Amino acid sequence: MSHEFDPTVLREYDIRGIIGETLSPDDARAIGRTFGSMLREAGGSRVAVGYDGRVSSPILEHALVEGLTAAGCDAVRVGMGPTPMLYYAEASDNEIDGGIQITGSHNPANYNGFKMVFQGRPFFGADIQELGRRSAAGEWADGRGDVETRDVMDAYIAKMVDALAGIDGTSLGQLRVGWDAGNGAAGPALEQLVERLPGEHHLLFTEVDGNFPNHHPDPTVEANLEDLRALVADKSLDFGIAFDGDGDRIGAIDGQGRVIWGDQLLMIYAEDLLARREDSPVIIADVKASRALYDHVADCGGKPLMWKTGHSLIKSKMKETGSPLAGEMSGHVFFADEYYGFDDALYAGVRLLAASARLGKSVTDLRSAMPEMINTPEMRFQVDESRKFAAIEEVKERLKDSPDEVDGTDGVRVTNNDGWWLLRASNTQDVLVARAESGTQAGLTRLMAQIDEQLALSGLERGESVGH
Repeated sequence: MSHEFDPTVLREYDIRGIIGETLSPDDARAIGRTFGSMLREAGGSRVAVGYDGRVSSPILEHALVEGLTAAGCDAVRVGMGPTPMLYYAEASDNEIDGGIQITGSHNPANYNGFKMVFQGRPFFGADIQELGRRSAAGEWADGRGDVETRDVMDAYIAKMVDALAGIDGTSLGQLRVGWDAGNGAAGPALEQLVERLPGEHHLLFTEVDGNFPNHHPDPTVEANLEDLRALVADKSLDFGIAFDGDGDRIGAIDGQGRVIWGDQLLMIYAEDLLARREDSPVIIADVKASRALYDHVADCGGKPLMWKTGHSLIKSKMKETGSPLAGEMSGHVFFADEYYGFDDALYAGVRLLAASARLGKSVTDLRSAMPEMINTPEMRFQVDESRKFAAIEEVKERLKDSPDEVDGTDGVRVTNNDGWWLLRASNTQDVLVARAESGTQAGLTRLMAQIDEQLALSGLERGESVGH
């Protein structure tokens, strides 16, 4: 017995494919069998299993549980909910050794996939390749595990509400907030959460619908925030919060309808956290984040650290540095301060209420206080898989004697008097990603010319931007 996966589904941070084309219940069964075998070898035996609101998720969940129990692991089924609820089930119970969430995240409705936690750490990169190798070789343990069903929703929500303990109830009670679940898996949890929050709350699209009839659940795309913007304007709310399809990425707008991007949210969270700390902890952000964030963390007394893009990579770096807070431009925010260090958009929403109340400033005022930078959106363009990493190495080599500050943490990030620009290879697609930021339009134009010059020297051009 063995099972081979379509090579396109074994990705850097998760397993993901198209239902009926590259992903099937047989794949789910093999993932359970192989993951379970690897966990048993490492001394573990209990796995929490959850799933998102996609039409295909229940069938995959059933097959996954069959695979886990055939490997001799016990499965703890926590049911449908956001990915962070599954992370919570794994992190809050010492007797649970691993976790698997079935989710297609923000991909189109015909996609699905698996996000995995192995003995408290993200399971990614080489782990996923090893899972593929072992499955193809049929290196499986045999056994008969038990299955139990557990409701963790109440405990999960109670833990999130703890973030508001000790904050002046009057200022919290005055907050008026809009929320958009985007018909994703976070909807039912959000409905229960706001019942326990002080203040006034207005909800959009909390009904789980894997066809996403209102808008696509990706809050990093500004067009997907239009419904939330209209709600905030119509009701004159203080701010609005949106989630992606599985509830691990947050988007936000202020009371004027301005987007608060991932690095700008992190500026608010860092200001709140650092005001309460005697020490100066490390705060981590990815290489796409604004210089304004790194400066702000330092000004507030923290140690800013620029790290590689990718939620698994950032979680690993947090453990290594003891960082209480990290975030990515893509809306993953990680709180190890009073929480477990995983990315949870619902919890990040609660922490935005907490920050506003504790700092005694509206989210709109906090957003207005940020320096006005001019930046490009993330530009993604197709580059042959065999060229993408090589091209980045060529750029690094050419810039090694540059008078500019060159950071090679993840791709190439070049800082000079005009601002900074970034070129990096995507870990998940055959694309290069570019971004630039300046204080002036003229500066941005010069930075873009530097990007184009480096691409041309490697025989490439920006061309048409491609999606995720």
